[in-house]
Amino acid sequence: MKPDFDTMSIAELRAYLLSHRDDNEAFYKLADRLESNSKNTELYPCPDTPDNIAIMESAIRKQIKELEDKRNE
Repeated sequence: MKPDFDTMSIAELRAYLLSHRDDNEAFYKLADRLESNSKNTELYPCPDTPDNIAIMESAIRKQIKELEDKRNE
């Protein structure tokens, strides 16, 4: 019988997955949980055109600036 992944903390789920590496259900539960806890949920288009490349470059510059500002606090 498998544990109830929905009641496990991320740390417990990660530990379970490390000892049950073939458990795809646990893997997807952990991935979904990590994605839902992600702070940066903005999605950007694939940089396959000049406009999309510019959007991605801008997003990267913004993220770098935020990280630098946070580090300098």
